[in-house]
Amino acid sequence: MCQLGVMTIQLNLPDCHSLKEKRSRIKPLIFRLHREFNISVAEIGLQDALYGTIISCAMVGNDTTHLQRSLDCVRKWVEGNWPDGLVVENRIEIIK
Repeated sequence: MCQLGVMTIQLNLPDCHSLKEKRSRIKPLIFRLHREFNISVAEIGLQDALYGTIISCAMVGNDTTHLQRSLDCVRKWVEGNWPDGLVVENRIEIIK
């Protein structure tokens, strides 16, 4: 059975002084997550706020455990490899 794994991450972006600067930080993150993990990624919230953003990552698979582990790996990568912001909150949902 095909399942959809969706992870939502809220990021805090300290020291952003304009929306242009914020987007210049978020765009490379979205591109890199797509390239590194072969997942769909989009900014879904707080687009007009300087202090943070919400991004969502999605992947399709047939094993709940694999989807959960893969999305958790994405979260850990963001926390460990993206110095421009801090993960404030994250949530993983598996839709069957």
